[in-house]
Amino acid sequence: MATEQDVLNKIESEDVDFLRLQFTDILGRVKNVSIPASQAEKSFDEGIYFDGSSIEGFVRIQESDMRLEPDPDTFAILPWRSERGDETTTARLICDVYNTSTGEPFIGDPRYVLQQAIDRANDLGYELNAGPEPEFFIFENHEDGTASIITHDKGGYFDLAPKDTAQEIRAEIIYTLESMGFEVEASHHEVAPGQHEIDFKYADALTTADNIATFRSVVRATAQLHDVHATFMPKPISGINGSGMHTHLSLFEDGDNAFHDGSDEFNLSDTAYSFLGGILEHAPAITAICNPTVNSYKRLVPGYEAPIYVAWSDVNRSALVRKPAARVPAASRIELRSPDPSSNPYLALAVMLSAGLDGIEKDLDAPDPVRENIYEFTEEDREERGIETLPSTLGQAVDALQEDEVIMDALGPHVSEKFVQAKTEEYTDFLASVSEWEHEQYLETF
Repeated sequence: MATEQDVLNKIESEDVDFLRLQFTDILGRVKNVSIPASQAEKSFDEGIYFDGSSIEGFVRIQESDMRLEPDPDTFAILPWRSERGDETTTARLICDVYNTSTGEPFIGDPRYVLQQAIDRANDLGYELNAGPEPEFFIFENHEDGTASIITHDKGGYFDLAPKDTAQEIRAEIIYTLESMGFEVEASHHEVAPGQHEIDFKYADALTTADNIATFRSVVRATAQLHDVHATFMPKPISGINGSGMHTHLSLFEDGDNAFHDGSDEFNLSDTAYSFLGGILEHAPAITAICNPTVNSYKRLVPGYEAPIYVAWSDVNRSALVRKPAARVPAASRIELRSPDPSSNPYLALAVMLSAGLDGIEKDLDAPDPVRENIYEFTEEDREERGIETLPSTLGQAVDALQEDEVIMDALGPHVSEKFVQAKTEEYTDFLASVSEWEHEQYLETF
């Protein structure tokens, strides 16, 4: 683990001019304040104060004073700051948020919510490792610089140039990520035109959440340097695949994979089955956090490889959870396929972990795997197999969240209240809006 002095030494050796102190709001948007590097020691000793009432879902105006405390482990140089003729060097530090009045961690900080779930796992003797597979689209910009929905290329799954014209952009994203300490494992063109995926190595839950937030910032910034627009919107274009963020999960106990059992048909342990049972049990509530926008539910529909059925399988991708093949015991894991990259990574991992731990504590068992293509099942088939469906709208997902005490408790009273309030308002606004589709269907018909 890095120390404050390690960071100060690095700032001096790398001639860092500015520091960006970052955190996320409840909706997962990265916020930051920039300070001169000369203030780095002060930021560690005293923190940096800011007005929390201006941040989505934080505090009321009469409770506005908040403090950022940088995490030394998250120090990284931002490479694009010096590659385009800018002589200044900027680094970033991800911060924890504290209440100035009490000196305690702010319970509305999404990073703190995840840390609480991690502490609960640690108390049970476990450490969560997570490996995300975030997808994104690259679009052309309009002449005025605003984003269009004209895809940057016409490529498809695993295509090469000339169809995949974003190889240079992906390569630059990877170089940037690697310079910031990522271990990138693979990158490729995804199924839809203009759609891409870059996978980085799994890590502990907190590091993974930090990495996802960093990844999204790097992708968008690199695209902007190429005069195009990258988006993690789950379903930007109707009729083609949306973007997911399949997340691989495994628990380790005393350095060993607690999910592995070589004597089991699927190489899964009793702990893994209970964790999986918890994920399936709380799947509706998890959906509100892992698929947090109105647009998320345009992706979660049959026919586009997105899972909507609460089941698991080792051989097909129509189920909510997949058991990937593992070459070595340390790689035994489960893959939750519903999350999308618009989710707040801290809250998403917190509710996944909390759901799984609840399954372990209650000694839940997973149902039998479903090896057939569930998309081809009739409604009667699904009812006979006890296969439920994920919420089909944000409104339904928020209702499911409010009814799930385990997931609400995992979020804590502040985040659960503010999240439900924000998403209820979002869905209400959506219901009251009139879309272009409605104009096309009804304007000249009635």
